[in-house]
Amino acid sequence: MLLAELAGVSRTVSSTSSRLAKVEALAQGLRDASAEEIPILVAWMSGELPQRQIGVGWASLRGLPPAAGTESLTVLVVDEAFSQIGAVAGKGSAGERKRLVGELFAAATADEQRFLVRLLSGELRQGALDGVMTDAVAKAAAVPGPEVRRAVMLSGSLATAAQAALGGGSAALAQFGLQIGRPLRPMLASSEASIDEALARAGVPAAVEWKLDGIRVQAHLADGSVRLFTRSLDDITERLPEVAAALAALPVRDAVFDGELIAVRPDGRPYAFQDTASRAASGPGEQGSQTVPLSVFLFDALHLDGTDLIDLPDADRHAALAAAVPADMLMPRLVTDSPEEAAAFFSSAVAQGHEGVVVKSLATSYAAGRRGAGWIKVKPRHTLDLVVLAVEWGSGRRKGWLSNLHLGARDPRTGGWVMLGKTFKGLTDELLTWQTKRFLELEDHRDDWTVYVRPEQVVEVAFDGVQRSPRYPGGVALRFARVLRYRSDKPAAEADTIDTVTALAVPAG
Repeated sequence: MLLAELAGVSRTVSSTSSRLAKVEALAQGLRDASAEEIPILVAWMSGELPQRQIGVGWASLRGLPPAAGTESLTVLVVDEAFSQIGAVAGKGSAGERKRLVGELFAAATADEQRFLVRLLSGELRQGALDGVMTDAVAKAAAVPGPEVRRAVMLSGSLATAAQAALGGGSAALAQFGLQIGRPLRPMLASSEASIDEALARAGVPAAVEWKLDGIRVQAHLADGSVRLFTRSLDDITERLPEVAAALAALPVRDAVFDGELIAVRPDGRPYAFQDTASRAASGPGEQGSQTVPLSVFLFDALHLDGTDLIDLPDADRHAALAAAVPADMLMPRLVTDSPEEAAAFFSSAVAQGHEGVVVKSLATSYAAGRRGAGWIKVKPRHTLDLVVLAVEWGSGRRKGWLSNLHLGARDPRTGGWVMLGKTFKGLTDELLTWQTKRFLELEDHRDDWTVYVRPEQVVEVAFDGVQRSPRYPGGVALRFARVLRYRSDKPAAEADTIDTVTALAVPAG
């Protein structure tokens, strides 16, 4: 496939707000691609590179050479060029990387250059998020969407599932199974403002579990060995020897568990999230991290002693988990049909310093990546995970730092972003220093006052409410928004949607 053909698909996707039109354009592109090209197309049109990071930022895309007059680049040639650029390291690497970028762009037409700039700068993330691309794969392969979603969950990769679907249809997708050592995409929770609303959606009786402000972990056990994966499927086993050792001692032959890691004080209350996060980021003995051991709280079993459990209802999966794991490793849980009992459990969790609870339907199977009524989180305050769209330079004491954040919610219909307002509240000097470095790395362009960034960094904000506002495109704005923390563990594709925000808005009048 010529790069120009894929650039045309991208142009069609970007020019329409219709989800159906996006799906059809992507599906046709997938049908036209070869088996080798399919994973690349899926990654690029989802706004990612198969190589993940190749060291090319906005600075590398300035001063590009004149465009070529004829179309010659193919998708495979460009992908190989990206791999070559990403492999550059050592002394003089910045100059060599810039030279290779120049060579690639010199062979691209003007339309292809625009596509490459958007791809490398992150702008294509506004075109086809995972949900749209998953539907496009199903349409292109003429297979049911649930079959594709299941294969994505089990393989951990939409590109892998797409290649199988286009190559062998339903039969090929059916070959995917749970494989110990290969992480699954995690199941996600939707949100409700109250226990009553969550129980109404989940149905009663329901399970109510603590929601910890920790690190989501998927533990794979096999014959005494343990591998630990984050929600983004990164392997962090070597950083957490005490966690691996505790899980290796469990009386099971093989298993896949879902759970949370958190640093807790002797009285059982949690340390600040930063203490937990620093343990997972640093590894044993670094920066004094050994003084903050992590406790394990497991809440789901996806496989146990030769049997896959993901298709079983929550009640059965938890029964298997409770039979295999000691009580002190289980996430505290209450099964009830009483709103009063659930509310008391919620209050107790919050009183002990935790984020809130997750209300779970006892009948739901394990479904990765979908926010339905199966799992519903309830917190005592309004919080959202939003994406930073731009940052303004500070003044006064904050001069020299990037300070005021432009906050955006995800639009599930267009794949774009809807601005909800600005905030500089809750930013410590440490956060100001970190975010200035981070957002200069994500810079797309700027004016005299504002640095506009690629929509990649998720930030968790608290706020007092949502009010109608004609000032912003979505018609709503956050009241008294303040930064709680940055969510480097969470991709922008999982940020909260504008629908979630508008549902919280104060009614007109």
